[in-house]
Amino acid sequence: MQSVLIGQIVNVHGIKGEVKIYPYTDDVDSLAKKLKTVYLDEHMKESYNVSCRVQKGMLLAKLSTIDTVEKAENLRKKYVYISEEDLDTLEEDSYYVKDLIGLEIYNIEDNKLIGTLDYVFNTGANDVYEVTTTDNKKVYLPAIKQVIKKVDIKARKIYVELMEGLI
Repeated sequence: MQSVLIGQIVNVHGIKGEVKIYPYTDDVDSLAKKLKTVYLDEHMKESYNVSCRVQKGMLLAKLSTIDTVEKAENLRKKYVYISEEDLDTLEEDSYYVKDLIGLEIYNIEDNKLIGTLDYVFNTGANDVYEVTTTDNKKVYLPAIKQVIKKVDIKARKIYVELMEGLI
């Protein structure tokens, strides 16, 4: 069983031990509805039953056994994980960030290796892929249909069409 990072505790909420979780997803409502158990370590040893709701794009969560502001304050800056088994099945052309990290990026026009995907940023409008090129430079590619042409998870490759000025 593997863990999946879903957010980070950034603050406390109220006086009864609720915490604010900054979610690492753009589908916060769906996450809040199905969240039952969370882990505060990637090895899934520190588990909590959880109930949560969404407020201003943040998850407000009540973790079992955390019933005071002081206990909640001790959780600030901790990362929040779920079991990979709790993930939803995604629609076609949708991917979990965990599945994209480490994929090789190829130019679709000449099949030339550009580099490796290191990180995915969410800017609000669209995601941005941080890529380390073959000559060890960082470039940023917008995750839009005009640029990202094909994602092949099984082959561990992403094919892109480079618009003028991207690299």
